[in-house]
Amino acid sequence: MLRHLLSFLIPAALALSSCSQDDGGPIDIVVVEQTDDLLTGGMRLSYGQQLVRGAVSEGLVTLDSNGETVPALAESWIVVDDGRSFIFRLRDTTWADGTPVDAASVRAEILRQIRDLDGTSLGLDLARVSEIRAMTGRVIEIRLSQPMPAFLQLLAQPELGLRRDGSGIGPMRAAEGAGGVLLTAVPPQLRGLPEEPGFSDRARSIRIRALPAQGAVDAFFDTGSDLVVGGTLASLPLAETGPLSRGNVRLDSALGLFGLQVTDPDGFLADAGRREALSMAIDRPTLLAPFNLSGWPSTTRIVPPAMLAQAGQDAGSTFAPAERWTDLSLEVRRSRAARRVADWEAASGQEASVSLYLPQGPGSDLLFRKLAQDFATIGVASERAADRSGADLVLVDRLARYAAPRWFLNQFHCSVRRQGCSAAADALVSGEVAGQQTPETMPPLIEAEALLVDSNSYIPLGAPLRWSLVRGGLEGFAENRWATHPLFPLAMDPIS
Repeated sequence: MLRHLLSFLIPAALALSSCSQDDGGPIDIVVVEQTDDLLTGGMRLSYGQQLVRGAVSEGLVTLDSNGETVPALAESWIVVDDGRSFIFRLRDTTWADGTPVDAASVRAEILRQIRDLDGTSLGLDLARVSEIRAMTGRVIEIRLSQPMPAFLQLLAQPELGLRRDGSGIGPMRAAEGAGGVLLTAVPPQLRGLPEEPGFSDRARSIRIRALPAQGAVDAFFDTGSDLVVGGTLASLPLAETGPLSRGNVRLDSALGLFGLQVTDPDGFLADAGRREALSMAIDRPTLLAPFNLSGWPSTTRIVPPAMLAQAGQDAGSTFAPAERWTDLSLEVRRSRAARRVADWEAASGQEASVSLYLPQGPGSDLLFRKLAQDFATIGVASERAADRSGADLVLVDRLARYAAPRWFLNQFHCSVRRQGCSAAADALVSGEVAGQQTPETMPPLIEAEALLVDSNSYIPLGAPLRWSLVRGGLEGFAENRWATHPLFPLAMDPIS
C-alpha cells in the first residue's frame, strides 16, 4: 500500500484546527463527486452513495475502517462443506417498522437484492449463490455452487445492506437537508447490541456532502471541513496546496482497474496487434513520474499476476502468468510497435492517431501528456476527446470489491460491458469448474484472462489511486486496499 509517498508528505504532520470538532458540531465530510442524491434508493451507487448506504443499511457483515470484514446483522458465522456453506446467526433486533429481524425476512431481502442487481457486475459476482435457507428463527444459511474465499467481502458491499420497504437498520440514521446529509449514530441497545455506557458522549453526528474536487479542497482548507474522501488521480494535484497540506493528504493504493478501454475498434485500432502496439509503447514505471509518486504498482495484465498465480495453485495447475514483455527492453518494444504503425500507414495511406477521453482535472492533463509522449515514440499522434462518445480510448478507473480474478473478469462480461468483451471468456468464467487440474491444464479463469489480454481491447496501466484530506486529530480513518472509509467508525470517539 502506498503510504505517504507524495514528495510533499513528511512525517511531521501539521494538525490543523477544525471548526466542527472544536465547537462540538457535526464532523464535516466532503466526497469528491458531483451528485445531488447521496441518499438514493437505487442499486447503482457512486462512491459517496456507497458510504451513506453503508451507514444506514447494514448487511450480514460490514467493513471496518481497515477494510476488514466484521459482524453486522450477523453476530457470528461458520463456514462448512469446504467453503460452500455459510451459516449466520442473526442479531436479536428489529426492522425499522418494529417487526423482528428473522431468518425468513432476511432471506427475502437478500433474494430481492440479488434480483435488483441482475445485469450488474455485482450480480455476476453473486452468481455462485445457489440457495438461501432460513434454518431457524435467527439462523440463515447461504449455499454456494462452488467455494468462494472472498464471499464475506462480497457480502459486506453497501449494495447488500439489508433494507425493508426502503428502510435500513444500519448503525446510523440519515436526514437530508440543504447542507447535505446529516447522519446520527443509533444507540447500540436499539440495534440489538449490549448497552454501552457513555455512548452518547462518544458518538458524533456527521454531515456529508458532495462537491467537485476544487470545491472539496477549498472546503477543507478554507472552511474547516474535517475530511475529504474519494479523490482520484484526475484531481490529485489539487490536494498539493503547499505546506498546509503536509500530513493531511492520505493515499490509498487500491485494488482494481486503471487503464484505457478501446471504445472504437475501427481504422488503426481495428487490429489487436496494433492495439498491442499502443500498450507496448507505454513506459509504465515512469507513467506517474509527473505526480512525484514512488511505489505505484503498474501492470500489463488485467488481473494482478500474483492473484493469477494463486488461482493456478488453488486449481492444482502450474500455470502462473507473468507481466507481459519482460524479456524485451522498452526500446525493443517500441521498435516493434513502430513497425506495425508504419506498415498500417503505408497500407492505408493514413496517419495513425488516437483520441483519448480522461475526466477533467489537472491530474488528467499530466497523464494525457505522458501518454501522448509515449504514443508519439511509435509514430501515433494523440488528441484529447471532449466526451466519451467521441473517443477511441476511455480511461477506466474502478475500485475492486473483493480480491479474486472473477471480479476483474466480470468487469468485462458482455452482459455489463459490450466494448472489449469476449463471449468465449464469459463462458470460461461462468463454467468454471472447481476441482483438481493437471499441472499441464490451464485453469478456466487464467484462460479467460489470457483471451481478454490477447484481444488488447483494454490497455492496463496499473492500480487505481484514491486520495483523502484528513484533519489532524480525526479518529477512525485508515488507508486500505479497498479505499473504503466507512462513516460509523469516524463518528465514534475512541474509548479513553
